[in-house]
Amino acid sequence: MQRRTILTGTALGVAGAAFGVSRPAAARSGRSATEVVAVRGVTVIDASGGVRRGQTVLIQGDRILDVGPVQRVPASHAGTVIDGSGKYLIPGLADMHTHATGIDDTDPELYAVNGVTTTRQMSASSDAREWQRQIAAGTRLGPQWSIGSKIVDGSPSLWDGLDADGSVHLTVADPGQARAAVRQQQAAGAAFIKTYTRLTRESFLAIADESARAGLPFLGHVPDFVQLTEASDRGMRTVEHLFEIWYDTSAEEDRLRRGVTAVPIAGGDYNGWFNRMQPYEYAAARTYDRRKAERVFRRVARNGTFVTPTLVLHETNDMPERIDRQDPRFRYFSADMIGYWDWALDNLYLPGRTPAQIAESRDLFRRRLGLTAELAAVGVPLMTGTDLGTTYLMPGFSLHDELALLVRAGLPPIQALAAATLHPARYLGRHDQGMIARGAVADLVLLDADPLHDIRNTTRINTVFVRGHRIDPAARARMLADIEVAVQQPRPPATTPVAYRGCPCHGGATASTRVAGRVSR
Repeated sequence: MQRRTILTGTALGVAGAAFGVSRPAAARSGRSATEVVAVRGVTVIDASGGVRRGQTVLIQGDRILDVGPVQRVPASHAGTVIDGSGKYLIPGLADMHTHATGIDDTDPELYAVNGVTTTRQMSASSDAREWQRQIAAGTRLGPQWSIGSKIVDGSPSLWDGLDADGSVHLTVADPGQARAAVRQQQAAGAAFIKTYTRLTRESFLAIADESARAGLPFLGHVPDFVQLTEASDRGMRTVEHLFEIWYDTSAEEDRLRRGVTAVPIAGGDYNGWFNRMQPYEYAAARTYDRRKAERVFRRVARNGTFVTPTLVLHETNDMPERIDRQDPRFRYFSADMIGYWDWALDNLYLPGRTPAQIAESRDLFRRRLGLTAELAAVGVPLMTGTDLGTTYLMPGFSLHDELALLVRAGLPPIQALAAATLHPARYLGRHDQGMIARGAVADLVLLDADPLHDIRNTTRINTVFVRGHRIDPAARARMLADIEVAVQQPRPPATTPVAYRGCPCHGGATASTRVAGRVSR
């Protein structure tokens, strides 16, 4: 699909130019490298310092200059003073599981206006790399991206035939090819190696070894042929989704693993493979052994392995009947995007579901919530991620939905905020992010209501700071209005045939051919 880049005269790019709007309205707030901005009398909330009331936070450039009680930290020398009384300041949020789609060129701005200042791209993406370049050049405002390798899968791969040009996946048939894939992706600039579902145990262990040699994290799906505990013991940095966790925690693990490893696939047979796997997953969930699970989770926690539950993905896949097609937030997305979502729901998710299957999948989602709470209770560090690229999931907006689901699962709001702030910073090795402290990066979200009283108050956004760039209420309203107008504009003619792939983490749909895997793993 032809790229439509957002460029404006300020560092706060807006979405209007993405679709050829003749006069994009740039946000005016911006940032001066020398000006000091003070948020005075605010309640500061972060997972490292807890709740601190009556604080003044000073921001200069892209850093927090100082933070402390109003009596100690004067705001008199600040160029701009924001009244923080009755407001709440939290660190910028992180979406740690995303896939750039290439349909709408508005992801960076939608993240920014929603207070999402860090993202992790879970497969190689020219779109994400272009956004990263634009943001670094100051021609566009958006989150910091950590961009991974192509998906590394076994042979045959669930992606064979769905990714004809090899832009998102690599197939490895043996440990030698697995090691070569790690070296190749490191040379291509990958920040980490993404493992996938049908890797053999031998190839997976080769990736673990070669990644350690290269100094690269490896993470992603625990393959069908590998135990969660073994993957964690070998250094797997993060486990994505909850699918693979059930087997290690089942009282019938041996029997179920024999069934899982015997499931045959053909290249590109994502849908058939997924449908054959679902009964095993549900059986594992129903035979969940809490004592066994606690031992497994303590081992994972000791290893420092993070888990990204992606509950919004599971909710979408487990209960497609409950998707609200009239969500008012859809006004920020083009007819092309919404058309793909609707097509996928009608052709991939809903057909053939019986009342019994619907009841079973709802029960499975309920169990997923409980699993998430138990992971957190034992001390496994969780991170928020949405699996953007999956049907009806939205840049920025869906991260707030994920926070709400974590609290619904049983996490206290401060723990949910930790999953969106402090834990991603620790995973990234950053000790100057995910907190509100002197010297920390000025990624901040000013809220009009208390998120500890109701986690949904993270959507009550007043002002966002993205590395010190301030998006005040007026600028934020303009950016959203510009996006809403821009996505309604006629598209320039594409220079190549449109072939949109759904989330590379879960199979996908090719719009031009209707060849698809159910977007669900």
